[in-house]
Amino acid sequence: MNRSGKPAIAAVAAVALVAAACGDGGETAADGDLAGESVTVLGGFTTPADDAFREAVESFEEETGATVDYQGTADFEQLIRSRVEGGNAPDIAMIPQPGLLEQFVEQGHARPLDDIVNTEQLQDTLIPGLFEIGTFDDGYYGMPRVVALKSTVWFPPQAFDEAGYEVPGTWQELEELTETIAADSDEGQAPWCLGIEASGSTGWVITDWIEDILLRTAGPDDYERWVEGDLAFDSPEVTEAAEIFDELVLTDGHVAGGRGAILGTPYGDAAAPMFQEEPGCYLHRQASFISGFFPDDVVEGEDVDVFYLPPIEDGWDGNPVNGSADLAALFTENPAAEELMRYMSDPEWLGAQIDTGFDFSPHQTFPIEEYPSEAQRAQAEYLQEADAFAFDASDRMPGHVGAGSFWTQMVAWINDEVTLDEALQNIEESRDDA
Repeated sequence: MNRSGKPAIAAVAAVALVAAACGDGGETAADGDLAGESVTVLGGFTTPADDAFREAVESFEEETGATVDYQGTADFEQLIRSRVEGGNAPDIAMIPQPGLLEQFVEQGHARPLDDIVNTEQLQDTLIPGLFEIGTFDDGYYGMPRVVALKSTVWFPPQAFDEAGYEVPGTWQELEELTETIAADSDEGQAPWCLGIEASGSTGWVITDWIEDILLRTAGPDDYERWVEGDLAFDSPEVTEAAEIFDELVLTDGHVAGGRGAILGTPYGDAAAPMFQEEPGCYLHRQASFISGFFPDDVVEGEDVDVFYLPPIEDGWDGNPVNGSADLAALFTENPAAEELMRYMSDPEWLGAQIDTGFDFSPHQTFPIEEYPSEAQRAQAEYLQEADAFAFDASDRMPGHVGAGSFWTQMVAWINDEVTLDEALQNIEESRDDA
């Protein structure tokens, strides 16, 4: 989760990005030319990701003489709106919602990057689908800083080995594994870990599940039609995706604590039973960032590992991934900020940010061996080998739907207040009403 979701361009500094780079950051040709200049960057990521970002731009500061002032806030969307609309925009903002960036583009606040960064190189190196996410009205405005992968299932490898379970490579095998674990489980155990409580954001965990399944059944094109409003929530395609989730996870005996425990379990605590001596659950489909919520003594590769959420038979013929990203957007005509954008466009600049354990390069060309853990390297391979990258749909839909009725109606469905059909119809009506 990444929550909290056409002006003319002036001449830019005549400084080109040097293509060569090292793992700890991009290389810039503005050696010392920007001494005394500063760049303000506003984002929604905080510790430890903010410290990692600051470390990653240290070489930029050393080479250019400029200072990068990163300001992180948990109230990003509210703050960026007030600052931009109040005429006090940061030089650069790391925007996790493409829909929000599109609004700034339409309002004439964000600057196009086409003459600032090497867009041809980005189209060649970015994971398929990511360049298009930051493109509006044939202009390029949003460059991904890092990505989070959501098409992953976490599991306890030692418990798997002891029970004789094998990592599934197809959806049918995943279904069979779920049934086997359910049959083997004693009272208090279940195949799936699931918790969705997230204060004012409760519901996004279920929407992520449905997005991932729809991507596998209907494919990226219908996924895009759904985001754009051309494929209805109560369509056969979306209904089927929700029904597949229902059967796999919500069937009696398939989820830890039963269906009634889902709403009361914070999403960050949902995997905790997996680490008990006798696991209370064995499978947890959640994004790469969830590793930051695991107990401190959990060792990736030993106590927990990860596998790719498999493709679905008779579905889309490919290996898509669902995920999110921070899109770096430029709001000012500050030459130092333009230089920082060029620096961050380098495919190998990620640097210290990979040490968070859950941040990944958006580039297919980033060296996988640079990632410090086996689990990270596996996830990086899923990203680099993906046939398509689909950005989190609810983050791209209008806010009253993606972060509104979609969340609340999924909660109502889980809580047996409405049927699935009623929930999907209600969401579609909310979209039509707007």
